[in-house]
Amino acid sequence: MFPVGVATLPIAAAIADKGAKLSTKEPTLLDPLEPGAKEKAKEQFDRITKNLDIKHYFSFDEAWDYMMEKRLAKQKLENFRDGIVAFEEHLKSVPGALGEDPFPLAHTFADGMYIRQLTVPPQTLTVTKIHKQNHPFFLLKGTISILTEEGVKKITAPYSGITKAGTKRIIWHHDEVIFTTVHSTKETDLEKIEDEIIAKDFNEIDEIENDKIKTFIDVIAKTEA
Repeated sequence: MFPVGVATLPIAAAIADKGAKLSTKEPTLLDPLEPGAKEKAKEQFDRITKNLDIKHYFSFDEAWDYMMEKRLAKQKLENFRDGIVAFEEHLKSVPGALGEDPFPLAHTFADGMYIRQLTVPPQTLTVTKIHKQNHPFFLLKGTISILTEEGVKKITAPYSGITKAGTKRIIWHHDEVIFTTVHSTKETDLEKIEDEIIAKDFNEIDEIENDKIKTFIDVIAKTEA
């Protein structure tokens, strides 16, 4: 966990009293489609299927529904990200907010690993930074509630899991919490480590994902050539 915005219970309550919202814009689940877009797509689907004599194991409607589900999921994720960023900026501006990394940290290194242990006092709200890498985490003490795209998840120590790349969370610490994360890196300089495993914004995450896709396409193209 890399807290970037932190508040204690009185500050969190003050934010709620002032009516601070998680998102500053109306949620939009899907961009409007052009009139007749589905009909045009079906016409193209049928034409290409016939011309190339393709045997599908799915219908056009199934393919269309799958595409729409993907678009909805992407828009939902983007709205969630925007909401957390807006909330974080508001939290930073609240008088008495504790700022970045105000709590005790322990740094340990092993072969190709950086182990980071954070102790957070009870009744504290934190907003994490954006992670570039998948990595394991271990809740060694306490109970936390985590706001995710799917809702609130409450977990109690002992607990372990995987934080996925692109994750940024709002976390409420019900009592004193000891939280440990393990990161893959050859670096031992803390500033260099943060540059390697923490993204400055979600655009950086999207660039990483695009690079992964390009690499995959290049590999497939060379394999099939």
